[in-house]
Amino acid sequence: MKIFLDTANREQIKKWTETGLIDGVTTNPTLLSKEDSNTKKVLLDICSMVNGPVSIEVVEKDPDAVYKQAKEISNFAKNVVVKIPCMPEYFPTIHKLVCDGVKINVTLVFTEIQALLVAKLGVTFISPFVGRWDDIGKDGVDFVENIVTIKQNYGFKSEILAASIRNVYQWQRLAYAGVDIITVPAEVIEKAIKHPLSTQGVEAFDKDWKKLNKKSLFE
Repeated sequence: MKIFLDTANREQIKKWTETGLIDGVTTNPTLLSKEDSNTKKVLLDICSMVNGPVSIEVVEKDPDAVYKQAKEISNFAKNVVVKIPCMPEYFPTIHKLVCDGVKINVTLVFTEIQALLVAKLGVTFISPFVGRWDDIGKDGVDFVENIVTIKQNYGFKSEILAASIRNVYQWQRLAYAGVDIITVPAEVIEKAIKHPLSTQGVEAFDKDWKKLNKKSLFE
């Protein structure tokens, strides 16, 4: 499973890329609104900080304007993937961009059939949202599991990028499901790494080591 960091915060990106765990970054207008007002500089900085894909979302609404902006975004850096919402009016635009060789991440996917149709377009990433389904009483992980099955049934090349992840349990279930990529906020990665039994174990080892009264392991 590839792990993408869902943020536009450069300090978080620097911190987590240094761990070797992060394979890419996803951004969106909401995340960018929390950072510097010079949005283009923020995005260019992120692209230079990350070896893997960086998803950048269009903000235009008219399909022609979306096409033009997507082309501009794709020229920011070689590792850019352009995010476009899963809306009917954008399907011809997405098709044209894919034919142009632009890497596309279709976001805000909420049904299995949406994912199937997007996969037929040959996009790079399909981003089904998990947490937002859970928010309204549906099981978002089950939904993504169904998309994994569809991909396996038909051999689609698009990678499934599970998004809107709220907790470690969702992440664990998605790993069981065999999703290609997960994008998570930094706080979820923090919780995934930490465990009270690990902390207690370290404390116990330290306590026992001190009983030996040694200054060095090699003494």
